[in-house]
Amino acid sequence: MAEPRAESEPLLGRFRGGSGGSSGDCPPGLLTCRSVQVGPDGVALQDLCINQAVVFIEDAIQYRSIYHRMDASAMRLYRWYYSKGCQRVLNFTIFLILALAFIETPSSFTRTADVRYRSLPWEPPCGLTEGVEALCLLVFLADVSVKGYLVGRAQFQKNRWLLAYLIGLIVSLVDWTVSLSFACQEPLRVRRLLRPFFLLQNSSMMKKTLKCIRWSLPEMASVGLLLTIHLCLFTMLGMLLFAVGEKDEEQDKERLAYFRNLPEALTSLLVLLTTANNPDVMIPAYSKNRAYAIFFIVFTLIGSLFLMNLLTAIVYNQFRGYLMKSLQTSLSRRRLGTRAAFEVLSSMAEKDRATSEAVGVNPQKLLQVLQRAELGSSHKQAIVEKVYSHGSTLLLADEFQKLFDEIDKTVIKEILNCVFILYYLLELLLKVFALGLRGYLSYLSNVFDGLLTIVLLVLEISTLAMYGFPHPGWKPGKLGLLSLWDMTRLVSMLIVFRFLRIIPSVKPMAVVASTILGLIQNLRAFGGILVVVYYVFAIIGINLFRGVIVPPGNSSLVPANSSAPCGSFEQLEYWANNFDDFAAALITLWNVMVVNNWQVFLDAYRRYSGPWSEIYFVLWWLVSSVIWVNLFLALLLENFLHKWDPRCHEQPLAGTREATYQMSVGLMFRDILEEPREEELVERLRRHPHLQLCR
Repeated sequence: MAEPRAESEPLLGRFRGGSGGSSGDCPPGLLTCRSVQVGPDGVALQDLCINQAVVFIEDAIQYRSIYHRMDASAMRLYRWYYSKGCQRVLNFTIFLILALAFIETPSSFTRTADVRYRSLPWEPPCGLTEGVEALCLLVFLADVSVKGYLVGRAQFQKNRWLLAYLIGLIVSLVDWTVSLSFACQEPLRVRRLLRPFFLLQNSSMMKKTLKCIRWSLPEMASVGLLLTIHLCLFTMLGMLLFAVGEKDEEQDKERLAYFRNLPEALTSLLVLLTTANNPDVMIPAYSKNRAYAIFFIVFTLIGSLFLMNLLTAIVYNQFRGYLMKSLQTSLSRRRLGTRAAFEVLSSMAEKDRATSEAVGVNPQKLLQVLQRAELGSSHKQAIVEKVYSHGSTLLLADEFQKLFDEIDKTVIKEILNCVFILYYLLELLLKVFALGLRGYLSYLSNVFDGLLTIVLLVLEISTLAMYGFPHPGWKPGKLGLLSLWDMTRLVSMLIVFRFLRIIPSVKPMAVVASTILGLIQNLRAFGGILVVVYYVFAIIGINLFRGVIVPPGNSSLVPANSSAPCGSFEQLEYWANNFDDFAAALITLWNVMVVNNWQVFLDAYRRYSGPWSEIYFVLWWLVSSVIWVNLFLALLLENFLHKWDPRCHEQPLAGTREATYQMSVGLMFRDILEEPREEELVERLRRHPHLQLCR
């Protein structure tokens, strides 16, 4: 009975020459894939090596790190953990624990958020949401335990994200216990602030985005310092310019509304940076002396048009290349994973050769790996066909790597055209039924649509009769005058022709929209970051401002609408903008992020809760409208510049195999990315804690 291997023992190896041994030999006692022999033990070892190659290839496909355990039991656990079912359970658990904020106290289950009309919300009994939360925390505890076991103790202690994950779980469990001990009446739940971290740590793209934000913060801080100096300087100038004597105080009462004291003057000019209160803040002074307009114009030119746009430029300069860095990292991970699979499979091929001069992979072994790997059927079929094209010749490292470029290609679906054509045919028949044949033909637009529909129907029937429906093993060839791609493209163009009547008015937007739709995958990480920021600020806002906005007549601080100043929170009836529950807090934060009339929120919450409330809203403005929006703009510019680069629009010839694919973003920029050097890949494989290369 073989003894279990220690964590640090290498699980495969291949000697690459060196002093003290013949070429192709491994250190004595080292069990490797090259040691595969006949018999039960040999079959088990061969199966282990095949599974190792399968895991490496799946890591490459999903851009995952390969630095994890590679023994048989660990690989079974690893593949189960990254299976679709397990990941869906984990994602649903993250969604569930985030959604608890809508249900738990204060509940968002009311028809309206307006404090004047809102009924008493349904409050869950103590233990209901806590029980659901406990199940979620147990799932996360199992998640971090599995991750810790798979990467090993040494790697776990070096991984800050996993350590933070564990600490966050411990704090959440302690806080959960405190909640039950207080019968769910505790004033503050710290664990609610930690919930967005569970979403954050589960996304590698969001982690990369945070790293980019960290790189950009020092440069943004320098521009922020300039903005602060600019704001303070003009605040002092404004108070000196617009100061009046006691005898003029009644006459200039409106003018004093914006420069009565230092905090109000500072707030007024801060809001003016966003142009939300322009020209309101200028009118009182301008109505007394037109020369005062120069002060506000110069402030706006320097602050809003120069410094704020300079901030955008600096963020873009720091953020430029973020997409390329991300794609470069993904490419390196894919090349490392496929190279690791190549090393495993090529070591199995060496035992059948008398010499080891040519290092390669037996195509039959690769086919076994592909049959076990979790891979899309169309991609798997394309790779298998390429493997068959090599015959029995060993696959070299470069050839092996190029096989997996097929993963970045998306097969074009022709079935969708049939759906459009059937819809257009149904539309034609319904119009003829409703209007009659003469009424239908009396409209030129109907004649145009009808002719196109008939042509599309005939062409689609011809295509299906000639090539049939796509199915496993479907290999359409070029028959007659048109290839399948040519016919599909012609059908697609005729479908587009139906929109010729509206294209002139919406074509620019259509171009922009199509580009954005192709970049949604790259923008998801930014959406996730925004969700995290919204969640944290909403929870903080609930703890700070819950209940401070009260209906008219319930407090001496709340004037009646008839006596409220024009443009105030009360006169505008902004009563629904409060922090009394999670849903209302999200909407309030959105309205402030847009910065339209956000000075109304600053004024209202300053009156109802105190001047310190402005710190919260200014911080939210900085995080959402300044930092996040500028980073989003930088990513959008980077994507659009590459999307519209002429080098990215070279199309393959019609009728060729490449013409039946659509490029992913990674493949689109493949010519720009730098391929990892072989020495770099081998060196990174040598640092694998559970893999030793001895060839």
